[in-house]
Amino acid sequence: MRIAFGQITRKFHRSLFTMMLQKLIRAFQLPVILGLAVMLGGSRPDNPKPEKRSKPNIILIFTDDQRYNTIHALGNSQVITPNLDGLVQDGTTFTHTFNMGAWHGAVCVASRAMLLTGMSVWNAKKQEANYASLVAANGFWPQQLKQAGYETYMTGKWHVATDARKLFDHASHIRPGMPNQTPQGYNRPLSRLDTTWQPWKEEYGGFWKGGKHWSEVLADDAVGYIEDASKKETPFFMYLAYNAPHDPRQAPKRWLDKYPVDQIKLPVSYLDDYPFKTEMGCGTDLRDEQLAPFPRTPYAVRKSIQEYYASISYMDEQVGRVLDALRESGKLDNTFILFTSDHGLSVGHHGLMGKQSMFDHSMRPPLIISGPGIPKGAKRDQNVYLQDAMATAYELAGIHKPEHVFFNSLMPIIRDAKRASSYRSIYGCYMHTQRMVRTDRYKMIIYPAANKILLFDLQRDPEEMNDIFARSSSKNILKDLKIRMLEQQKILHDELDLSAFLNRI
Repeated sequence: MRIAFGQITRKFHRSLFTMMLQKLIRAFQLPVILGLAVMLGGSRPDNPKPEKRSKPNIILIFTDDQRYNTIHALGNSQVITPNLDGLVQDGTTFTHTFNMGAWHGAVCVASRAMLLTGMSVWNAKKQEANYASLVAANGFWPQQLKQAGYETYMTGKWHVATDARKLFDHASHIRPGMPNQTPQGYNRPLSRLDTTWQPWKEEYGGFWKGGKHWSEVLADDAVGYIEDASKKETPFFMYLAYNAPHDPRQAPKRWLDKYPVDQIKLPVSYLDDYPFKTEMGCGTDLRDEQLAPFPRTPYAVRKSIQEYYASISYMDEQVGRVLDALRESGKLDNTFILFTSDHGLSVGHHGLMGKQSMFDHSMRPPLIISGPGIPKGAKRDQNVYLQDAMATAYELAGIHKPEHVFFNSLMPIIRDAKRASSYRSIYGCYMHTQRMVRTDRYKMIIYPAANKILLFDLQRDPEEMNDIFARSSSKNILKDLKIRMLEQQKILHDELDLSAFLNRI
């Protein structure tokens, strides 16, 4: 009798609780959760499975020759970049991003080799002769993502000594390192009357070859792929490699008209001639330096900057089309966008035109990361490498970083703004003619052929105009940088013997 009464009591309590819960649900529209269902005598699976979220999509937007300070939202009041400004506002910007260097004049080759393999500069150079083995080992960035379940796509500039079609599921309009620059595009302008070659004249080919500007073709390709990808659940990785704003710096006339030449500001570090250009490997025989007359003139540099900015603005317009397509696809909320460039460009700084120097204007590109959970409108000032974008993508995709990858994910710094850089020093090299090491404040550059060491206080002299090597107060700074240089050479397998120069310190 006691047992029966207990069963009745439990049923009564359960019935009373059920009625109360039903009233709460009707009153407040509360969901019935699994735990309450169990309390009411319901059952649940023995091994409940957590909700499975799809992997995020990843898009790399990779430009060519774009200096770190060529985005309006990052402090350049002259350049017009509304879509890149939007990325800055929607994501986190790394303000001190560097390319490690190059083993020949085409700096973009080394930069892209490091980005796609993850190897540091001299290891990447050695691997270049045997890319077949790395392809077989699935060692390239897109291959790793493909193994992780991603559909991979590329369009635009390639400039790596292996076939892109072996690495990506889909590849469209694979472009060479640079379009053909006609003879009229060099040693110009000699004066204001020199108007033969103009960026909008399609008869000179270059980016206009084929009838449509390559920046527009890339956007067409990307928009088409996004429309297809929106119909699938498979996560995707897109490698969108613009050739712009590399020379020939071409754009529609409407963009040139927005940059009147006489209103273009000359760089603070403008020089008619750089005294060590030959010894550093940037003399009159280097293709990039032949674009403008020797010695430089203010008008020639302003004209080059005008064309540079117009090319960036037109490219920005095309980036906007890609971002609009992503929003319309419904995929934006689960997509990370990584924007950077292969290096910077001088365009008149220090009397130079190319990217073959250790000055910040040549080594520093922009780097912006946006996506779910990324702080908006944030900046990180830690010294990083642009190739860290690859390792960052691995973390976002849940891929364990392969052993051969030198570079590091930026997510720890994104999560913790006070976290130190992964690199004790930043290293730079150009063939056997230049070496550089820098900290947050100081930079040392060595020109072996000129028997010259330069030292800059980047805090007081961000434009790198005042060499303080000879100051007595620089001795301890130089000793520290000497140790760092030797340390970096060892880590990175740099075989250049600098003892004759470093022993002077």
